[in-house]
Amino acid sequence: MAVCIAVIAKENYPLYIRSTPMESELKFHYMVHTSLDVVDEKISTMGKALVDQRELYLGLLYPTEDYKVYGYVTNSKVKFVMVVDSSNTALRDNEIRSMFRKLHNSYTDVMCNPFYNPGDRIQSRAFDNMVTSMMIQVC
Repeated sequence: MAVCIAVIAKENYPLYIRSTPMESELKFHYMVHTSLDVVDEKISTMGKALVDQRELYLGLLYPTEDYKVYGYVTNSKVKFVMVVDSSNTALRDNEIRSMFRKLHNSYTDVMCNPFYNPGDRIQSRAFDNMVTSMMIQVC
């Protein structure tokens, strides 16, 4: 089950963070921000290969005892981070990849809104409903 989904701007500040158990929200914020170092490291090591292959999915960033953290980066260097419960062994890499694609498509819809200023926090109800449905769907 996905317990936290975050959208991080190019300059590494959060545009959107949503986590399910509210009592451990601070822990998930910490996990998301510590994963940014791994994302930057993966992007720098991929370098030119990232541009050539157009592979946006970064895969498993790091596992912890209870959670697994996955990453995705757009062409505009906006980062998506997803924290998944480790106990969910039925969740495969292809499913996480498709979840990131769905998240990217919804993010693109937010960017196409003429009333959204790029760089502001995402406050779209449609985006929030899509994230909520992704978190419930994975359960």
